[in-house]
Amino acid sequence: MTDPNDPLRVIPTDAPPIGACRKTGDSLPPLTLMGEHDLCPGCGEPLALRQILDAIDAMDMAQRAIGTIGIGCYTALTSLMDIDLIQALHGRAPSVATGAKRMRPETLVFTLQGDGDMVNEGLQEVIHTAARGENVTCILLNNGVFGETGGHMTATTVLGQRTKNSIEGRDAGEHGFPILIGDLLARLEGTAYCARASVHDAKGVARTRRFLDRAFESQMKGQGFSFVEILTMCPTGWFLPTAEGPDYLDQELGAIHEVGELKKDGVLIES
Repeated sequence: MTDPNDPLRVIPTDAPPIGACRKTGDSLPPLTLMGEHDLCPGCGEPLALRQILDAIDAMDMAQRAIGTIGIGCYTALTSLMDIDLIQALHGRAPSVATGAKRMRPETLVFTLQGDGDMVNEGLQEVIHTAARGENVTCILLNNGVFGETGGHMTATTVLGQRTKNSIEGRDAGEHGFPILIGDLLARLEGTAYCARASVHDAKGVARTRRFLDRAFESQMKGQGFSFVEILTMCPTGWFLPTAEGPDYLDQELGAIHEVGELKKDGVLIES
């Protein structure tokens, strides 16, 4: 007879349970201090954060990791992160990360920024950091809106996308075209690794983790600047029901900000 106290036992699902469920171990993933957050339902940023923390843990770099955090909804996630963090001013995280890495070259230094923070407020910061070939990893959480300040348009908002100040959809004649920041950074000589991923489905989450692993490995090899852009859901800022967020991300943002590796080992990957 199967031991009911064995946590590895197979539990049949073709009949009602014979006993109450019980916790058999720690349910929190490594480097995560708590399992709750106050971001909107359907937000993709916690999924991205999980992959970042898991990648750091897998490299056994928790005691030598320094995250530089920008300003956005994701700033609230810092209370979940069991690693050393530095809070930067709006858009300035790449410069702060540069200073941290130059002072502590043995550490794994990364930024965590949104598209409003990186591509609007601090575009010059990330471009010059990449151009200098600073040995840091910049991570962009891109949902195409200024989520924290009300959901208005950013420099990465795609044409036709509705935001608080583009209710009829972003128009090229009135608002200009979106900046494909990953493609831009990949062209700079100082960039060693550059990729764009998404967390709209399980395959995308797995790909996100793979790209983060490669970016961090590139940094620890001293190859230069590395960059991972992660497309994340924001159904609140997109005026959508929560359940429609993943498909909208895939079909609208993903159609313009195409996922995949853009540069590896300093060599551009042509599409």
